Amino acid sequence: MSALDVLQIDVLDDNYIYLIHDPDSGETACVDPAVAEPVKQALAQKGWTLNHIFNTHHHGDHTGGNLELKQAFGCTITGARSDAARIPGIDVQVSEGDTVSLGAHAGQVFDVPGHTSGHNAYWFADSNALFCGDTMFSLGCGRLFEGTAEQMWTSLLKLRALPDDALIYCAHEYTASNAKFALSVEPDNAALIERVAEITELRQAGKPTVPSRLGGEKATNPFLRADQDDLKIAAGLVGQDAVQAFAEIRRRKDHF
Repeated sequence: MSALDVLQIDVLDDNYIYLIHDPDSGETACVDPAVAEPVKQALAQKGWTLNHIFNTHHHGDHTGGNLELKQAFGCTITGARSDAARIPGIDVQVSEGDTVSLGAHAGQVFDVPGHTSGHNAYWFADSNALFCGDTMFSLGCGRLFEGTAEQMWTSLLKLRALPDDALIYCAHEYTASNAKFALSVEPDNAALIERVAEITELRQAGKPTVPSRLGGEKATNPFLRADQDDLKIAAGLVGQDAVQAFAEIRRRKDHF
């Protein structure tokens, strides 16, 4: 079985849309189409047709192209069962433990609320590819618009448990600004200092910092490290449990 091809489309100010293509079956899925036209152009350039849309959550910069693409291609739209009423054109409702299919590839569905009350992530283990929307970013996590710190921390733990070589296809290019905040939390984290230098070089060259590897995130992303003693010491959070520490780090980021 061939590995999935992933095409990253840069849209709006800082959004990433993903096309996932199975070379064996010819099937293609789109993750979080913020807008339709760039997706249509990319499909035409590749000679692909669109079979599926996998939405992570309801925000317009993730679902704005749903209906236009469905009208153009007759594709099936999949989204969170817990938030189906807010996913435009939804056909298939999924939740924790379900799978989505792309040819012979199975994507495991995680419920990862926090940023919104209903939020999914899709994990294609055979291609080491995680599509996590706005739950986790490179060196960051989503704002808690609808969920709680406890929900988001639980969601991040699910993702943190995946293999270190998992590729994290998040939905925004926020890494450079996230890096500045991460350094304010752990200024002496050697892995983080090295990573910030790599990020700076990539951005100066006009290159994306996404996808990242989960192993690197575990060593440098403060939102994945809220239960780590070295982070708590650096951030002045000794004695707080993981949820309390996470909530405080998120509060600081909101006001950074």
